Amino acid sequence: MNPEKTLGKPFVIVSQELPKGWLDLIKDECEILVGSKNGKGFSQSFLNNLDRADALFTLLTDKIDENIIKSAPKLRVVSNMAVGVDNINLKACTKRKIPVGNTPGVLTDGTADLTISLLLAISRRIFEASQDAKNGQWETWAPTGWLESDLNESVLGIIGMGKIGEAVAIRAHAFGLKIVYTSRSSKPIIENKLNAKRLDLYNLLSCSDYISLHVPLNKNTKGLINKEEFKRMKSNTYLINAARGSVVNTDSLYFALTKGLIAGAALDVTDPEPLPHTHPLYKLKNCLITPHIGSATWNTRKRMAELACLNILSGLKGEKLPHCANPEVYL
Repeated sequence: MNPEKTLGKPFVIVSQELPKGWLDLIKDECEILVGSKNGKGFSQSFLNNLDRADALFTLLTDKIDENIIKSAPKLRVVSNMAVGVDNINLKACTKRKIPVGNTPGVLTDGTADLTISLLLAISRRIFEASQDAKNGQWETWAPTGWLESDLNESVLGIIGMGKIGEAVAIRAHAFGLKIVYTSRSSKPIIENKLNAKRLDLYNLLSCSDYISLHVPLNKNTKGLINKEEFKRMKSNTYLINAARGSVVNTDSLYFALTKGLIAGAALDVTDPEPLPHTHPLYKLKNCLITPHIGSATWNTRKRMAELACLNILSGLKGEKLPHCANPEVYL
């Protein structure tokens, strides 16, 4: 879409096309240039108009590096339609006093629901059983066919007890799972309400039947689950990752799945992302992979877009962003 020349209004580049209505909060306030529809990189019009941009509306797949920031001398705010901002060079933005917005909170329930869906699917071998039926391997009812363990009284270890981790814990408790968790601080409400127990990482890994990851991606969590961590897990453990792909070392995961170090894995995020369709993980019956759909409900995604728009409007007015990933810009 070509930018409408609207005199006096701030110029906002939206990196990729979004459904009708998702940008309504800024459409009358700003001159908007919308990028490509396919989501596979910046369009040429995006790159050609960076020098005019007062604001950038980005997605988690958009790499906003130092070169992009340098090419936008008028830039006053970057708003990411995601909770995580690991796709954005925060240091470079902060140096330029450019606030970076994100969209926390609104995707908590959607991601927690997806996490439980993955847990149920992998624990009952639903995808594997469905494929076996489709491929003619369902010849009769068999008393030992596609057996797995009960969720009730099993232990779920949650790594990262933030809002999403808490939402997962509440849902899992309803299925009778016992909750253990790691977190930078204790969660008395969760402990009292769910009889959850806080453990260090290594004790959690060794006692959990299911492990669910809910930490942000940063220098401390990249590669958090590696070969040594898999060795500490029980052979009947299932790993669920709906956080960021790089929290788990992909090569180590493949090793763990093929060598029987763990029973299986369910991934909504991968490293790299998207995971090439030829990757060997797809060939494993004990690995379920979905294409980063944790927040994939109409209400959640629309609300994320609206929060991103609100961050842009605040940034353009010189006000503090409702949700800012680098609040040090205001010091």
